[in-house]
Amino acid sequence: MELTEQRIIQRAQKGDRAAFSELVDLYKDKVYHISYRMLGNRQEAEDVAQETFLRVYANLDNYDPQYKFSTWIYRIASNLSIDAIRKRKKNLSLDAEITGADGAVWHDRLADTGKGPEEELLTDELQEEVQGAIMGLNPKYRAVMLLRYIEDLSLQEISDVVGLPISTIKTRIHRGREALRKKLRFM
Repeated sequence: MELTEQRIIQRAQKGDRAAFSELVDLYKDKVYHISYRMLGNRQEAEDVAQETFLRVYANLDNYDPQYKFSTWIYRIASNLSIDAIRKRKKNLSLDAEITGADGAVWHDRLADTGKGPEEELLTDELQEEVQGAIMGLNPKYRAVMLLRYIEDLSLQEISDVVGLPISTIKTRIHRGREALRKKLRFM
């Protein structure tokens, strides 16, 4: 797929809109998921994903094929997500209503596991606690934690995405885990 992807990128760099559309199809779900996990809000994640592809389109000539395309696009999405978090300047509550969702609250957005009502309640409570703890992390820790444990990127790939040395990535993952452990211990 790597060779095919490089051909698509080269065609897109030459102005082939169909090729760019193929790139969007290849990465739209991954970009959305990374943004959603960082932001915890569907609308914001959709906005960030759209802005990511606008930036990719505008800067496709700046892409260095020496690096993985996925790393480049994840870096753009991650940076835009962090920017969106900084613009918020307020903490979200799990019981807060979701804007534009007709009274829905955060815990309504958790996936149905298909378990019985009691198991569902326990699972939902745990997921709420974990999501709340993740959302409460400093964005710099949240980003590396999500890239490592949700997106399953290697330390090198995370380093490429966030533009920091591997030693800093290791430190942030360690501190992120410690912060999560403390947050979850007090819940």
